[in-house]
Amino acid sequence: MNNFSEQPDRRIVTDSAGLNRFLTRMYGNMVVAILVSAFSAYLTMNTFRREVFGYFGAHPAMIWLILLLPIALSMGISFSATRNPVGAFVMLMLISIIYGVEFALIAGVYTGASIASAFVSSSVIFIVMAIYGTVTKRDLTKFGSHAMAALIALIIAYIINMFLQSPAIAYIFSFIAVIIFTVLTGWDAQKMKQIYVNHGDQVSVTGLAVLGALQLYLDFVNLFISLLQIFGMSDRN
Repeated sequence: MNNFSEQPDRRIVTDSAGLNRFLTRMYGNMVVAILVSAFSAYLTMNTFRREVFGYFGAHPAMIWLILLLPIALSMGISFSATRNPVGAFVMLMLISIIYGVEFALIAGVYTGASIASAFVSSSVIFIVMAIYGTVTKRDLTKFGSHAMAALIALIIAYIINMFLQSPAIAYIFSFIAVIIFTVLTGWDAQKMKQIYVNHGDQVSVTGLAVLGALQLYLDFVNLFISLLQIFGMSDRN
């Protein structure tokens, strides 16, 4: 999701203060994105519940729009973040709003306890892996590459299961997804740190922070959704 080489020919020396400012900005953007999603979900579930649910009930095909639009916006951020940081940040906020609406649409299927458990669990996993990815000296590239390959295979398997509609298979896939995004969280945290160290003097740090925030936000969102499916299925059993 970026145009940077993970093994550049040159390596710049970065002071710790500059690195800390970058990490603070990146995680700050990510937290803002999560808060925007939460606020968007709250408004959808409460203030605009009748309008939103009525609209999607009358136009079910529009569900595909809110499923595919974040993908297009993510690609836009990946290609433009360092050239147009403000535009990239706006697209990140749009993604956050759309995911908030998606969360509201699926929230009715799950209990409040399941939602709370999934959020707390995903937060703990994310924080631990983000810290680990940031401070570890171990190269996580191999693990991240394997996780990406597994993610592609999982997406294909998810599509196949859309036709099979097997709850048992979906339940197993949710556990696999948790493992995949746990690994990706650590890898993305390390990767963005290394990109800053290697390219921080060549590109917009603000845009780079938005790009990192997007990747980590998506890791968190997918962790949350996967754990929500696990807790939700467990409640029904």
